[in-house]
Amino acid sequence: MRKLSELALKIAATQLHVREKTNNNDGPDVEKYLKSIGLGPGYAWCQAFVYWCYQQAAAELKIKNPVPKTGGVLKHWGDTTAKKDGLPDRGDLFVMAFNGGLGHIGFVEKVEGDWIHTLEGNTNDDGSREGIGVFRRKRRIKDINRGFIEYL
Repeated sequence: MRKLSELALKIAATQLHVREKTNNNDGPDVEKYLKSIGLGPGYAWCQAFVYWCYQQAAAELKIKNPVPKTGGVLKHWGDTTAKKDGLPDRGDLFVMAFNGGLGHIGFVEKVEGDWIHTLEGNTNDDGSREGIGVFRRKRRIKDINRGFIEYL
């Protein structure tokens, strides 16, 4: 396993209790994620959650965070210099694209046949891209319409 990715995934798992305060992209932890990329409350935060987890891991390892500092999932996809792939592995990030330039991103925790088990911010039990907290989800690999990012 890649050391930075494994540590970022481990940090993400410590955030499973996080829920929005009023279901409006707010609350102390959500605002902490958003602040890490220079945004205030009210913005979609799945990408901010990923950046924050990697920032914590990079600081612990005393290295530069390789994740682009952005709130835009598709901007992250376009700007990253990391390996992009159509096949997932533990520790990868999955990226989904939606109409209107919107996206959703999260961590791959486990690959099981045609499915991935994920850790995601700003989702819910139904797998929405605009949810209420940090959740574990199970998604079909074929539904990941953009691909996977592999950070070392």
